[in-house]
Amino acid sequence: MSADTTRPVTATKVPQQSGPIGHGGDGHLKAGLKNRHLSMIAIGGVIGAGLFVGSGAGIATTGPGILLSYTMAGVLVVLVMRMLGEMAAADPQSGSFSAYADRALGRWAGFTIGWLYWFFWVVVLAVEATAGAKILNAWIPGVPQWGWALIVMAVLTATNLFSVASYGEFEFWFAGIKVVAIAAFLVIATLAVFGVLPGTHAVGATNLTGHGGFLPHGVGAVFTGMLTVVFAFMGSEIVTLAAGESEDPEKAVSKATNSVIWRIGIFYLGSILLVVTLLPWDSADVKASPYVAVLDHVGIPHAGQVMNVIVLTAVLSCLNSGMYTASRMAFSLGRRGDAPKAFATVTERGVPRVAILASVVFGFIAVFLNYTSPDTIFAFLLNSSGAVALFVWLVICFSQLRMRKIIEREMPERLTVRMWLYPYLTWVAIGMIGFVVAYMFTDADGRKQMYLSLVAAAIVLAASAVVGRRRRAAVAAGS
Repeated sequence: MSADTTRPVTATKVPQQSGPIGHGGDGHLKAGLKNRHLSMIAIGGVIGAGLFVGSGAGIATTGPGILLSYTMAGVLVVLVMRMLGEMAAADPQSGSFSAYADRALGRWAGFTIGWLYWFFWVVVLAVEATAGAKILNAWIPGVPQWGWALIVMAVLTATNLFSVASYGEFEFWFAGIKVVAIAAFLVIATLAVFGVLPGTHAVGATNLTGHGGFLPHGVGAVFTGMLTVVFAFMGSEIVTLAAGESEDPEKAVSKATNSVIWRIGIFYLGSILLVVTLLPWDSADVKASPYVAVLDHVGIPHAGQVMNVIVLTAVLSCLNSGMYTASRMAFSLGRRGDAPKAFATVTERGVPRVAILASVVFGFIAVFLNYTSPDTIFAFLLNSSGAVALFVWLVICFSQLRMRKIIEREMPERLTVRMWLYPYLTWVAIGMIGFVVAYMFTDADGRKQMYLSLVAAAIVLAASAVVGRRRRAAVAAGS
């Protein structure tokens, strides 16, 4: 196993770019992402298919009170991103929070959360490839659904294998389409709320307070709704992994963490507020597809097909970022000796080819299982990765508590992004995550996900113990 080459040692020896970033061909990743790439990755990271489609289930479960669910989940994500931003700005790493956990909490923590995060994203590859294939198959039924899944995965794999810049360029345009779409929706829906568009009238607060009131299912439904929306924010942290391959990671991280508040506020809270203001929350159309329902309501022709194009874009964006994120985490684990050494090798273009292919192979296997065993093996994979987001956020919180002291001691000049009211808000975030975890045990689906995710975590934790023993034995034998 190779030694951990990503950790800073002392304040005098920490370079400006302490992560394994170089010019390609030197065994390092290449700083090939531009500022515009990072900006769109940051913005697009919070706009997924879950917002356009999955939000309907949350509205049906909670009613207009889903706004409180989104607000609480949003506050939690803002706090976690601020903590992560503090660490990433001081020490950009390809492994992000896994590398910080490694140093702050121990090798076991970095190993465990790194592999769980990798597992989460390779399962997401299967989910998103299947979702995209369904849309494409509906448009061109001559190509079977599995064929579309294969084509989509192959094209985006080639993109990621070519260079980090090609990943960034694809994601720039994918994210750009999503941003334009949600911005157009916000303008159209706002005009409809005030009755400016032809055929519409000012609706006031009728739909917010009618149909059973703002909280038709009681306060408890707000927390149940939070379970359905909290995982929609997974992906916000991708920008801190990508920042390590940018020309100015400190500036990129600072900008991304500072903008996360308005991104969540406008894209999520703003659009959901317009949905539940314009239409009754208990409408069957809202539950099925809230954004299509609104566009149909204001008379936008072919709203369903328009939304399918946007959802497909969101799916492709998630696939593209999923491959990138999983491969960079695998690369970082390889650099630290927690994965096969081959994972840490790069091409002349600075691309971790083996790490990408290993991630994609598992993704292809998961796609295959999604078709052959959707209710058994794939269901287990899906549920056992369901709570990984909460585990990641919890590790980020505890890592930041320790890393702040390390940064202040060893490289105080790098503390350019600071967590607000440290350590009090860090502990508030830990308490919020603990509450969500506890509440998941009261929900049937949440309980299943939590149990299976804990099983997955226990397996990876056991593997870390085995790897740790072998590493110590090798060191002892060498001495």
